[in-house]
Amino acid sequence: MKVAVVGGGSTYSPELVQGFGGIAKGLGVDELVLQDPDEERLAVVGGAAQRIARAHGYTGALTLTSDLDAAVDGASAVLLQIRVGGQAARLTDETIPLRCGCIGQETTGAGGFAKALRTVPVVLEIAERVRRLGADDAWIIDFTNPVGIVTRALLDHGHRAVGLCNVAIGFQRLFAGWLDVPWQSVQLGHAGLNHLTWIRSVSVGGEDVLPALLRTHGDEIAKHVELPRRIIDNLGAVPSYYLRYYYQHDLVVQELLESRSRAEEVMEVERELLKLYRDPQLHDKPDLLMQRGGAYYSEAAINLLCALFGDSTDVQVVDVRNNGVIPELPTDAVIEVPARMSSDGTEPLPVPALPWHQAGLIAHTAAYEHLAADAAVSGDREVAFRALLTHPLIGQSGLAEQLLSDLLDANRRFLPAFA
Repeated sequence: MKVAVVGGGSTYSPELVQGFGGIAKGLGVDELVLQDPDEERLAVVGGAAQRIARAHGYTGALTLTSDLDAAVDGASAVLLQIRVGGQAARLTDETIPLRCGCIGQETTGAGGFAKALRTVPVVLEIAERVRRLGADDAWIIDFTNPVGIVTRALLDHGHRAVGLCNVAIGFQRLFAGWLDVPWQSVQLGHAGLNHLTWIRSVSVGGEDVLPALLRTHGDEIAKHVELPRRIIDNLGAVPSYYLRYYYQHDLVVQELLESRSRAEEVMEVERELLKLYRDPQLHDKPDLLMQRGGAYYSEAAINLLCALFGDSTDVQVVDVRNNGVIPELPTDAVIEVPARMSSDGTEPLPVPALPWHQAGLIAHTAAYEHLAADAAVSGDREVAFRALLTHPLIGQSGLAEQLLSDLLDANRRFLPAFA
């Protein structure tokens, strides 16, 4: 079995390959390929990845290449972790919306919209290569943000794909630590859209322990998601961190205007990580990697591979077609919910009815995601304008027009479809 990582020059890659030592033999993975167009960066990250993989028991081939076709040729699983335009493009995603008084963030709001426009066409081109060259029934596992929109585009174009986010596994580990149980025994009643979810139950041994967690750890949960305890108590649920952009929009805009951008912070972390990766004595993922973001992504990806290509079933939180699971959304929407994973594919589990304050917000945002995916593929400026007009954090014509003009101008070289 061959596994390809597209965007293998990402600083996440050494953490990802560290986990392969424990699963490769059981799954029959005898070739792992890291692909990236930036050969210099790939050499640094890939060199560290090779040392780390060997130190943790991976004995198969670990290949570094800039050739996309060679990477996906014969691959049974292709993991996507690309960033079109790099951190420099992320910086524009975060700063341009702030000039208009809107959230500047790489996956939410206007910034996430710009990232979707850049990313979707590139991902679809990669997916076509996988369709043509990959193994029969190859899986595409998308960790590239915005995960919901990218996964939707892949599924709309007939690809065998599933989206993956690290938020759920992070909460599982957090709650398991408080409960003093293995994190795998914690099942989350997690539902919504990618980066727009609520955890409405936490089951351990069939018992919902969320009410007790809210009583005993409510302040810590509020701090973790950066929202007031009052909101947590009112909802009786744990909202995604990204809901602070909706529940406290103006406050967050002011905070962002007064602080260093996350893109600049990540650039600094990545510079330090690349220095560490050049050290020939490095044989474990560095602790600094936890500051990069995406904590536990590698474990989530490894678990997903084990479920899709192993001989057992597992319940994991992933991004999949709605198909009636959340009746307030269209069947073709992409939702983030627990699903039973196996070699037969993904089967989302039933979701208890969402309260209207949650269902209404995700229905509104799902409409925007549909339009954003359409705009990214078509290059139609009118559809793009309609998407921004529809987004619950924008929704004003003058604002949408200004944002569209500024974002298209800043991203011109990445958006040939809009030329």
